[in-house]
Amino acid sequence: MKHKQAGMTLTSFLMVLAVVGFGLYVAMKLFPMYQEFYAVKTSMKSLAQEPGSSDPNKALELFFKRMDINSSESVTRDNIKFERIDGGVRMNVKYEVRRPLVGNLDIVGNFENSQELTGSSVD
Repeated sequence: MKHKQAGMTLTSFLMVLAVVGFGLYVAMKLFPMYQEFYAVKTSMKSLAQEPGSSDPNKALELFFKRMDINSSESVTRDNIKFERIDGGVRMNVKYEVRRPLVGNLDIVGNFENSQELTGSSVD
């Protein structure tokens, strides 16, 4: 008695491999964008604990020092806005990252975060 083998053909294996490969390629393009956003969020949280950070000029200086350490290039001074609140300021960072994907297709990420800066230690 002969049994027929069951399984993937070479063609279906190559198709699955192509789909998985494309997914990994897209993930490699997205990971640095989200890693940079995490660095922005972390820098803003640590800035909130810095004494005197309620001064917008000092906050900008300290923030960009932190961003230089993280090698961030997407956030510029134009992407940062301050608004007055009781006891300090709120720092709003809103920026866009555009990375080429394939040909004339790009991946675009819009990121936004805000942090209250009161100039005193937050526990």
